Amino acid sequence: MRAVDIIIKKRDKQELSAQEIEWFIQEFTRGGIPDYQAAAWAMAVLLNGMTEEETTALTLAMARSGEMLDLSSVVPIAVDKHSTGGVGDKTTLVVAPLVAACGLPVGKMSGRGLGFSGGTLDKLESIRGFRADLSTEQFLGQLARVGVVVCGQTADLAPADGKLYALRDVTGTVQSIPLIASSIMSKKIAAGAQAIVLDVKVGFGAFMKTLSEAQQLARLMVEIARKTERKAVAYLSDMNQPLGRTVGNALELREAIDTLQNRGPRDFETHCLEIASRMLVIAEQSPSMEAARVTVERALRNGDAWQKFLAWIEAQGGDLSMVLDAQKLPIGSLQMEIVAPVSGYIQQIHAEKVGLAAVMLGAGRAKKGDPIDYGVGIEVYHKVGQIVQRDEPLFMVYANREEHLRQVQAMLLEAVVIKENPVEPLPHFYGVIE
Repeated sequence: MRAVDIIIKKRDKQELSAQEIEWFIQEFTRGGIPDYQAAAWAMAVLLNGMTEEETTALTLAMARSGEMLDLSSVVPIAVDKHSTGGVGDKTTLVVAPLVAACGLPVGKMSGRGLGFSGGTLDKLESIRGFRADLSTEQFLGQLARVGVVVCGQTADLAPADGKLYALRDVTGTVQSIPLIASSIMSKKIAAGAQAIVLDVKVGFGAFMKTLSEAQQLARLMVEIARKTERKAVAYLSDMNQPLGRTVGNALELREAIDTLQNRGPRDFETHCLEIASRMLVIAEQSPSMEAARVTVERALRNGDAWQKFLAWIEAQGGDLSMVLDAQKLPIGSLQMEIVAPVSGYIQQIHAEKVGLAAVMLGAGRAKKGDPIDYGVGIEVYHKVGQIVQRDEPLFMVYANREEHLRQVQAMLLEAVVIKENPVEPLPHFYGVIE
């Protein structure tokens, strides 16, 4: 085979065979296909799409490009969750220990933030000493011993995806739905997941801006799972406004701690309980969503989930004193309230603009490898549909540099739209695809 023939075939809107896709990915991974040819192929995929069969073949080729974990010796069924990324999305911090406290082990490989979308590992690493880089042996050992482990993706896991993603990031091909779906699912399959709950964000603060795009991505990932003999359920969840009340690494960790101690914001708690319940059902640990909801609520209310969180953080080297006394977590030395310019009903809190303001403060990265400031971020006091009075606080900004306060003030005021007439609250979810 020749790479140029495969590029031309996809350029001309023809369907690639599983053998052609497998060969292309394996050659690219080992360096036999140069970046410029892989970039041309990715652009052809972006412009002309892929069938479900092609996307499934691509997913399996990327999963098989490196190590394939088998968790069957540790857990009877390996269940994972994945969020497509959003603003204020700290769900894993609550859902992982909550599900584990219900007797279903959770072993998850997470990522770091890029752009306006925060990363789970960055939030966890605001705890002094927390180790995100674990070997496969350490991962499996902790999963068996503690029942919950969250770490970074190893270099041996789906290396084709890491190499292709880096190329997509600089060639304008990130938004291809087949490439997004195969990227997500290849990592889940390689990490040993047999059942997956997908949290597909839609709205201003998501990569999928429209419901139709989110539905297309969700259906494709669920279909990939079916074709590879896995189970998947996808939620279409709102990301027009930030999830919960905080955006920023240590701030979001504090909010997760509050939620595990039954004092978190209602929208975030509701989201976590729904995802956790679905994980129990898809793992056949509970006969129905209603029964699962009773189980996860009990584990949250009686403190079992909180105790599991403490065991998890301690197992990965985190300083428990920072978790037991959240005042010890990093916090910006400068604070500024931003108030409502007029009275009325909140029509919009543009999630992406809030996320970009947090990046401006130093909470996120403009490019991979950038340092982040764990203590900075934004507290969001209101939700769409609520009424506010003029000069009532809308946000609290935590910063470490004076010039950042001035820069984000305008950004955050631009993110909020206040209208005279009542506005309906936004839904938590727009649907479920099974």
